[in-house]
Amino acid sequence: MFLLNPVVLSVVTMIVLCLLNLNVLFSLLIAALVGGVASGMPLGDVLPTLIGGMGGNAETALSYIMLGTFAIFISQTGLAAVLAKKIARVITGKRALLLIMLAGIACMSQNLVPIHISFIPILIPPLLYVMNKEKIDRRGVACALTFGLKAPYISLPVGFGLIFHNIIVRSLGDNGLNITLKDTSSVTWLIGVSMIVGLLVAIFISYRKPREYKDVDISGGNAEEVGDHFTRDHYFTMVAAVIAFGVQLVFGSLPLGALMAIMFLAITRTIKFSDIDSGVAGGIGLMGFIAFVMLVASGYGAVIRETGAVSLLVQDVISMVGGNKAVASFAMLFVGLLVTMGIGSSFGTIPILATIYVPLGMELGFSTAAIIILIAAAGALGDAGSPASDSTLGPTAGLNADKQHNHIWDTCVPTFLHYNIPIFLAGWIISLIL
Repeated sequence: MFLLNPVVLSVVTMIVLCLLNLNVLFSLLIAALVGGVASGMPLGDVLPTLIGGMGGNAETALSYIMLGTFAIFISQTGLAAVLAKKIARVITGKRALLLIMLAGIACMSQNLVPIHISFIPILIPPLLYVMNKEKIDRRGVACALTFGLKAPYISLPVGFGLIFHNIIVRSLGDNGLNITLKDTSSVTWLIGVSMIVGLLVAIFISYRKPREYKDVDISGGNAEEVGDHFTRDHYFTMVAAVIAFGVQLVFGSLPLGALMAIMFLAITRTIKFSDIDSGVAGGIGLMGFIAFVMLVASGYGAVIRETGAVSLLVQDVISMVGGNKAVASFAMLFVGLLVTMGIGSSFGTIPILATIYVPLGMELGFSTAAIIILIAAAGALGDAGSPASDSTLGPTAGLNADKQHNHIWDTCVPTFLHYNIPIFLAGWIISLIL
């Protein structure tokens, strides 16, 4: 039965517990136990399975710790605060402009300079003072950042988008439907357009009203406390940032890039060797929790896959809808939403869904373009709004630097409403038209 499916029970448990403000880490662990036991796994096997699967996000977790440490050192040099002060002059009295600017920077972090969320702990904390001064609702900022972290990889086969689109091409090919990158990019951009609607609603309607925050001291100080001019340390810090991003692009390793940048700062005496311990501690404080959530989220995904309940879920849903394409499309997208909300990764969801969706879509008479839309949208659904997704954890890491931003209610719920609804509707309608 659909409602008793282990995946449904597990994901609903996680969502309810998160909405009740139970710690995300505990919510994931309890949800894993519920899903595992409901599928017939021995209770004693669930956590070992989860622990065994945690390695899937090991590099991501290390990246977050190293980037958090690098962000602390940048804050200590004052570079981010100087940049924040200069940005403040441009956006004074123009709240919407800052949100659009941040969405643009986030977009570039996916495609033009594929650094993903690494800019967030560096740029956002020093800007909190500016946001407070302008009384900007941080829920709108979260929506702007999540848009930039998500829409580009869905729409364009460049940077992280190339990885996403290649996963679609490979997953469909593995299941008997051979397509090219041109086939994916020719239709997935429509999903990206739907997200623009959500972004505009968030900026100009939902979170337009001023919201008060306290000015809380954070690492690096407020932008008001620093001078206007760049110093020697600032220039060396900018070189370190170039090193971090350059090494990442050349070697494909965020941790290596951050390590090289920190070493450069130490060698040039921009930071003291004696300060490295406190910097690492600060980096763990800033990004450590998120890093560990990503590890547990990977393990949670392993438990979900081990249950074998995803294919059963799809089969249950399809048996309920029969041959009705409109209902079937709706159901396929809904299943994708559930699975991605739990796993927290659209990249990891695509291969799971393609195994069932490709033969099913062909059997129901969906066109190739419609099947691409269904799988891309089903995989993307839930990435925004998932408590375990880096598309939500990243923005929270920056916006909660002063402990005034709630991960669930200020990031997950707003991004869920503003992006999953338009993506769902766009995927549903377009799949029936193509």
